[in-house]
Amino acid sequence: MKKIKYFLQFLFVILLFMIFKFLGYKKSSDLGGLIFKQIGILFRSKKTIKNNLSNINFKNENHEKIILKIWENYGRIFADYISLKNFRNNKLNEFIEIKGKDVLKKIKNNQEVVVFISGHFNNFELMAMVIEKYGINLSAIYRPLNNIFLNKIMENIRKNYICKSQIPKGMKGTRNLLKAFNKGSSIAIMIDQRVSEGKKISFFNKVAFTTTIPAQLVKKFNCKVVPVHIERKDKYYFTVKFDKPIKFLENDSLEKITHSLNLWLEKMILKNPTQWIWTHNRWKI
Repeated sequence: MKKIKYFLQFLFVILLFMIFKFLGYKKSSDLGGLIFKQIGILFRSKKTIKNNLSNINFKNENHEKIILKIWENYGRIFADYISLKNFRNNKLNEFIEIKGKDVLKKIKNNQEVVVFISGHFNNFELMAMVIEKYGINLSAIYRPLNNIFLNKIMENIRKNYICKSQIPKGMKGTRNLLKAFNKGSSIAIMIDQRVSEGKKISFFNKVAFTTTIPAQLVKKFNCKVVPVHIERKDKYYFTVKFDKPIKFLENDSLEKITHSLNLWLEKMILKNPTQWIWTHNRWKI
């Protein structure tokens, strides 16, 4: 039954992708946002979103309005996938503003190996794409989709238009990550998902399983961490901001490093809560 369900989902996505391709970037983005605003209430993850929002104290904010904007954002991200090829080939460059170009240039010129970290802020795929386009040797960590049919499509899109070196999460992925880092490849990783093998670290003043991979790389290789934030503006435009590299102290613990990165995540989420992906069961213990 599960395979049948996944196959039907696959057919639905293919149909939408065909429509998006015909409409072009802006119209497909609008349609994706409209569709997800209508069907968001049908997803089981709607309960997770409400539970997650209840963990955060938003001043004078209506949760229902936030949720509606969250679903619209999801739909636009989904529609963006059909345009990633054009973003990669510079055909939609006018829609992306990059801040912190000096950070990327310095890393490239000095052949530094760093850890780029971010969360699922809006079109999060743009982070690895921008870094690799700047000529930095990069490996991106990703979580394979549960849907085996859709996962093949997404892996193909990621390898062709986002980052050639893709490393799936998991024990084997961690070994490949270390090999890549040893060979001079920087790493791009999302640190905002629940990781059962991670450590319990405070996130919005509530304990959450958090990945310690960036902290482990810092401790092992004495490398820098570069936070990256992506924001959507006026529906179709993006700002990809590279912060100054963080150099942690030699005696900083895994927990301290990881918590400091969680604090950065919190700040970015509060800046624009409707552009973070809230469907992750972040605080499940």
